[in-house]
Amino acid sequence: MTGFFQRYVLHNIGLKLLSLLLAAGLWLLISPDEQLAEVAIRAPIVFQHVPPHLEISSELIPDAQIRVRGPERVIRQLQANEIHAEIELAGAKPGERTFELTSLQVRHPRDVTVVQIVPSQLRLAFDTRLTRDIEIHPRVTGTFADGDQIVKVDADPSHITITGPRGHVEKVEAATTDPIDATGTRGSAVFTINVYVADPLVQVVQSSSIRVRVLVQKVGSTAAH
Repeated sequence: MTGFFQRYVLHNIGLKLLSLLLAAGLWLLISPDEQLAEVAIRAPIVFQHVPPHLEISSELIPDAQIRVRGPERVIRQLQANEIHAEIELAGAKPGERTFELTSLQVRHPRDVTVVQIVPSQLRLAFDTRLTRDIEIHPRVTGTFADGDQIVKVDADPSHITITGPRGHVEKVEAATTDPIDATGTRGSAVFTINVYVADPLVQVVQSSSIRVRVLVQKVGSTAAH
């Protein structure tokens, strides 16, 4: 028994103790990485393969709150732009449709797993795209000398092109401008101003900056051409 102990236990005892210490140190170094941690990340929802001439007409599209789990080191270094959800829209048609949000639709680093997605469903409304021209109605205010008043307002260009979901675009009667303060103007003055449409789902196609000519004259005077 003593020979066995000396041959297999005490033989090269220094190297064996060193190996044990190295193994213990390596375990201490690696073990924190093996501890699991979780984090909730607010991530965008990416819409893929949107059919031509189709618009999302939902006014509010939320981000997804995605809770993921993985090694603590990976979780601590995780960036929000590394995770997003994807919804496939190929074949979508005008109307309303509900989409499921599952872990299969989440793109994420391979070292983490998806635990939860909020919301788990997303309901969207779709409409065909419509593009048309509408008039611009400048909004001019101001105070003037006694007897003076605004006799003419011209917008250049007089119309602007808008586009968006058909149901929203059809309801827009005219575009307007930021307020133009023409206080103190005598005769003709030109202002460069931005045009906007109140509906957030309707977009102005070209540049929204226009020129507005305001003519102020005495009441009863003949407007210049």
